[in-house]
Amino acid sequence: MVFYERLLEAQRQLQKTQEALYLTLSLENKGQYEAAFEQAFQFAEASEKLTLLARALPAHTGHPKAKEMIETLVEQSIPVTMGFAPEGWFALRFPALLPRKERGNVDYIRAFLYPAVRRFAQNNPPIQFGNCVLVFRHIYDRERPERLFRDHDNIEVNVVVDILAAYLLRDDAPMQCAHYYCSAAGDADGTEVFIVPRADFGRFMAAVNPGEIEAEKGDPKAS
Repeated sequence: MVFYERLLEAQRQLQKTQEALYLTLSLENKGQYEAAFEQAFQFAEASEKLTLLARALPAHTGHPKAKEMIETLVEQSIPVTMGFAPEGWFALRFPALLPRKERGNVDYIRAFLYPAVRRFAQNNPPIQFGNCVLVFRHIYDRERPERLFRDHDNIEVNVVVDILAAYLLRDDAPMQCAHYYCSAAGDADGTEVFIVPRADFGRFMAAVNPGEIEAEKGDPKAS
């Protein structure tokens, strides 16, 4: 019964997604490119919700390996890279923007990020950063008008903080973990997150382009 109900829910969301796509195409065909560009993000949001429903469907069948198989599929579909720079900074990158506060769906981010960080922690020596700075770098496709860049205080970062705190942070309390936000244009939308020991933050900021710091496995130098 639950599986059937979720199928119907997915069907309704599919219809909403199709409608958003048709409207985007219609606006583009009419030469209303700016409106089409903005409508495309409505289509993207609807698509993410549909994806979440689709990922959950196999589990509702009761198959014992459904969760494991979905996690493998997500890992193959959404590449998440992470590791330690030679300086000891932890770097995390994934090809998606974080959602807006209140209206965005953090489950989409959690679904692929949590398993990736968990596997990284299991396959590497234990490390817990303390007295550090979390750097969030929001990368926007350079084709996107700058007015559509999101204000930093309107971006949901807690889902990432909670996941990192579970495996890589000694404590995410304000006196132990500061936050720094910045944005940049790039070849495609994406998010970069760095964990930088507080004592190294000035050196980190002095880097020519923090987005080019390679995430390489090595011995971290967390404080």
